[in-house]
Amino acid sequence: MSGAERLFLEVTDRVVDRPKRVVVACLIVTALFAPGMALLESEAGSDQFTEGIDEADALDRVNEQFEPAFGGDEPTTQLIQRDGNVLDRRGLLAMLTAAERLEDRDDLRVTEVSAPAMDVATELDGDVETAADARDAVERASEGEIDDAVDAAAEDPGFDTLLSDDYNRESQTASAALGVVTHSFPASADAQSLQLEARDVAERGPGDVTAFGSGVVDDEFAQVIFDSLAIVVPAALAVILGLLAYAYRDPFDFVLGGVALLMTVVWTFGFTGYAGIAFSDVLISVPVLLLAIGIDFGIHTVNRYREERAEGVEPTTAMRDALGQLTVAYSIIAGTTIIGFLANLTSALDPLREFGLVAGIGICFTLVIFVGFLPAAKLLVDRWRAERSIPAFGSRPLGSEDSALGRLLPSLTAISRPAPAVFLAVVLLLTAGAAGYGAGVDTTFDDDDFLPPSDQPGYVDYFPGPMRPGEYTATETIDFLSENFATSEDDTVTVYVERRMTSDAALRSLDRAERDPPDTFVEADGRASATGVTDAIDGYADENPEFERLVDESSLDDGPPNRNLDRIYGELRDSGYAGFTGEYLADDDRATRVVYDVESDAADAEITADARAVADRYRGDATATGQIVVFQAVSETIFDSAIVSLSAALGLSALLLIVLFRLFLGSPALGLVTLLPVAVTVAALTATMRLAGIPFNALTATILSITIGLGVDYTVHVAHRFHDEYVECGDADAAVETTLRGTGGALTGTMATTALGTGVLVLAITPILGQFGLLTAASISLAYVASLVVLPPALVVWAAAVERRPGLLWIGRVIGGVGSGSEGADRTAEDARTDGGVVDGDEGDRFEWSPILEEAGRRNDGTDLDDRSQKR
Repeated sequence: MSGAERLFLEVTDRVVDRPKRVVVACLIVTALFAPGMALLESEAGSDQFTEGIDEADALDRVNEQFEPAFGGDEPTTQLIQRDGNVLDRRGLLAMLTAAERLEDRDDLRVTEVSAPAMDVATELDGDVETAADARDAVERASEGEIDDAVDAAAEDPGFDTLLSDDYNRESQTASAALGVVTHSFPASADAQSLQLEARDVAERGPGDVTAFGSGVVDDEFAQVIFDSLAIVVPAALAVILGLLAYAYRDPFDFVLGGVALLMTVVWTFGFTGYAGIAFSDVLISVPVLLLAIGIDFGIHTVNRYREERAEGVEPTTAMRDALGQLTVAYSIIAGTTIIGFLANLTSALDPLREFGLVAGIGICFTLVIFVGFLPAAKLLVDRWRAERSIPAFGSRPLGSEDSALGRLLPSLTAISRPAPAVFLAVVLLLTAGAAGYGAGVDTTFDDDDFLPPSDQPGYVDYFPGPMRPGEYTATETIDFLSENFATSEDDTVTVYVERRMTSDAALRSLDRAERDPPDTFVEADGRASATGVTDAIDGYADENPEFERLVDESSLDDGPPNRNLDRIYGELRDSGYAGFTGEYLADDDRATRVVYDVESDAADAEITADARAVADRYRGDATATGQIVVFQAVSETIFDSAIVSLSAALGLSALLLIVLFRLFLGSPALGLVTLLPVAVTVAALTATMRLAGIPFNALTATILSITIGLGVDYTVHVAHRFHDEYVECGDADAAVETTLRGTGGALTGTMATTALGTGVLVLAITPILGQFGLLTAASISLAYVASLVVLPPALVVWAAAVERRPGLLWIGRVIGGVGSGSEGADRTAEDARTDGGVVDGDEGDRFEWSPILEEAGRRNDGTDLDDRSQKR
């Protein structure tokens, strides 16, 4: 007996012979892990995916070295005003009153307010310092004075940047305005609580004025996760529990299965809490995965136990036989699935690496619970029921011969039975086509993936109070800012240049890069529409004749200055020119940024490629960045990570299946056969994603790992059961029929429960969760179909190959360690028959006699052997 077999036998014996100890130990571990769940923290939004991305690092440096459009080093809050006209008396007073209310709150520590209303008030009274002063100045002024002040304020080049795009200088009207409130807290202050409180204060004032900022967005990022879970978890539980009740058809088994599933979640997320791993959007998929694998293990364990009991075997022996068969399959499934998920450790993104680690640990816990706790608890409960003469409510296994399911499942081979090899060839061709088509699946990454839609779906109105989501404003506000203000960065990219900007060729380099812009860049007179330090120089030169002479004298031709640059920069800073003020040149003159306008209808991938090409034109270290470029870089990283993880998962899974099938079943080739339906499922799923227009994004990128995990789960169950039945009867067709009826019945219950249970994620508020639920249900369904339609003919072809070369299985057993030693390897099938059905190796290992070995013996020595097959 090999070491692996001894280990499995010892585990089975401990569970069956000492069930009470096993149950108590598992409950103690559950109690230890439970407090860890309270330590879980949530992490949401797009920032979690940008860490380590070069373009994102460049954007961080831009934000650190250059003054942003709103505020500097201190935290700021935006005031967004919507009105018929924000520049008349009533509109000005609404903005100033909201700002004054914020100033009056000592805990908000407001130090400065910048807004068009403040500019107008300053024109009315030069002594204005606070929002309260500004409100008093507007209240005292006549209508004519206000009109004159608005006209004077409009002379400021930056005045219209805080007004909506419909601002009309002639009529002095605008429908919206922005204000910027600066707080004296350090930049590391808790912006979320700060801005939420500011929003509450502002909205209680007159007019339609609200506070907004990154803290408000982060709050809704986190809130939408829990609101979505509050909707989908009860719905999923209702569906899963209802289908589990049918699958088990026994209240005691139903409760045991539910408790085991709950323990799996507690162990996994207790560990996650203790490990300090935040619960991110990606980890939402882990409970779905654990439920899918756990439901599968639970139904198979109970179903196989019931099959044994239906033959009259007493409970302890029935569970021993069931575990003896299933523990091997469970171990192969767990080992291969864990490898598949740990392949995500190759990802460049922290959330995907954490997903792989947590999922891998969760599968380990699932194996322990469903090999240890559930069988042991099932035995204890059955003994307790027998002592009290409590009847069994639903002991018939799924897929029994006299059931409709038992008659339907074997008929699935009708299409492949006449020519299984031809059927497989057609499947492989279709798979190659699906893989080629699916390779063109879209990849996108955007904040909108994490936010709820602007309009909540109508079905939420029918939910009971605790399940109804909160009110969300971030998406609507972001859309409003994008549509109404020119300050939006949605249609710009930035090139960040690190070089000494005082060198003679510095500005000439910037000028050359703007010539002959690519197609996605906005063009004006043959040059890219861009804003940078040269625009600040030209703008100030138009206003100051002395500065204009300095610029002219510093240029040897009609191009940008190539001398005296340090003096030019110094005068710009001393002047405080509004178009410069550190927005485009770093304080040490060693870095600059150029902001390019891009076509609004161009694809992000094309914009990013063109931005990188333009960055390559610069001398020095230049990096294309900005929100479009960063999110496209994240999209590319997600897709690359998915492909690398998929390749690693498939390769490692294939290797592990070969090793495990050789070790446990003596047939390495059967491991490769088992992986075929998984490849079919992955190809079909990617094609489905492209056909349905569902992209690879932050969450759906994990679907390939889940597909491999569930696909291996289903196919290993089928292949392992087929092997057992084939070794027993020697007839491939009969083995397929028995496998489809028995294991296929359990898989049907598993598939229906998990596919419908995870499918309810389409009810989630966030579109990204809905897409994930839809894809998970599709993945489960495709894996189920591939396991019961594609794998059986592959197994028949494998069996035919074994029969053509009868030594394959026997040699595989020798190599695999089921029988070891040269003496055992040299013995013939005839020796096995005469020794009562076993072949002994030099360490006492055993080969069990089977019709396959009998046929091998018949062909090797011409002796017609008696059938002395015995069940494994």
